[in-house]
Amino acid sequence: MEKRKSLRLAAALLTGLAVFMTAACTDKGEPGKNLITSEGDSNRIVNFFSPMEKILPDAENTARTASDLTIAMAEEELGVSVAYKTYTAEDYQDKTYDDVALDRARNNMDDLYLLNPDVIKTLGEEGKLMDLSGLACAQNLRDVVKTANVVNGKLVAIPQEVVAYGLFINKDMFDRYDIKLPETPDEFLECCRIFKENGIETPVGANRWWLETFVLAQAYADLYNGGNTEAEIAALNSGESKYSDYMRPGFEFLQELIDCGYVDAKKAYVSEAFEGEGDDFLAQKTPIVMAYWGAANTDTAYGKTDFEMLVIGFPSNRGQMPVIPMTGFAVGADAEHAEDAMRVLDVILSDEALRIYTETNKVISPSKNVEVDCVPALKPLNDRIQENVYVLGSNASMKLEQWGNTCLIVRELLNGATVDECMAEFDRLQEESLEK
Repeated sequence: MEKRKSLRLAAALLTGLAVFMTAACTDKGEPGKNLITSEGDSNRIVNFFSPMEKILPDAENTARTASDLTIAMAEEELGVSVAYKTYTAEDYQDKTYDDVALDRARNNMDDLYLLNPDVIKTLGEEGKLMDLSGLACAQNLRDVVKTANVVNGKLVAIPQEVVAYGLFINKDMFDRYDIKLPETPDEFLECCRIFKENGIETPVGANRWWLETFVLAQAYADLYNGGNTEAEIAALNSGESKYSDYMRPGFEFLQELIDCGYVDAKKAYVSEAFEGEGDDFLAQKTPIVMAYWGAANTDTAYGKTDFEMLVIGFPSNRGQMPVIPMTGFAVGADAEHAEDAMRVLDVILSDEALRIYTETNKVISPSKNVEVDCVPALKPLNDRIQENVYVLGSNASMKLEQWGNTCLIVRELLNGATVDECMAEFDRLQEESLEK
């Protein structure tokens, strides 16, 4: 099994900066490859490592525009210049953005970082990230943000949005074949069967990053919604309970999707986000894909379709289940310009800046003081979240990191590993976590 715990930065996971965020990777062995640097003229510079592609200033991307607006607020208010440093992957064989982020943070190469949950947990445990709990903006955070990003008692990252994953549904195709929207795994399989029988070659479009959402929704539907969350997590952390017991139903479900031809495992294994499924979904060849909240808002993803689109939760024994992984901005513990970087965060994550970001992108704010109406397509997913029904895809209180490890093990399933082999890897990782 692959032991690396770093994943390529998925668009949604990093404050929903749309497709630009899905391609941010490079090869550490080739310094400068795909590295883009954009610096201003200020003598006070904050070096910001992120996947935003500043080389495309005219590209239509509302999420990037919103983030840039908040950065501009900080530059003007503080008299600093934020220097962007970015990476872009050429194909699936390139090293991940997370590989590079880990290396840069461990070597104090930047001040400010935009990080995936597995990297946040790793760097937080290594003491490489500043404690952000003293920032003014931290006082307004939703509890879910703190739950996900407090490592060893320190709040080490804060996002610009709370990203929620769901199933993007072509409602017209469901209506054409008189199919009800699925609530449970069995109902989802039945939907796929009907589509397949009616000539839909691959009912579920997938890539190599986001199939873990199916697993997490089924694994932790009861843990997060059954009223016994703390006790169940404590049992997992002590080894009394096994992660593999939680994960097995989701992996068996994915294996059935593969065996029945509902998911193309070979294509998914090598496909980047949106590349493997986006065109077919928009062309109405594939009725179901999985993506993050912001993809329903932007022109570069699924914001404008020629059909009615709905975003619903993943199938679980508790019905449609949103999956919420948590990412965020972090400051290097030994950053050269740490003080200015902290001030920049306090501006871009202030309620004032978050209102601009949230209103522009129509996303869920990390601040409990900032609300926004979602687009109609997102109403089914948002209704569940507003009912406090969801599964966390990342939780720093769990000894075994969830989002990255589950993604990597799902990838092994796509590459031919058995469900038992995948469960054995979870057991191995749990034993490793217990020894720390």
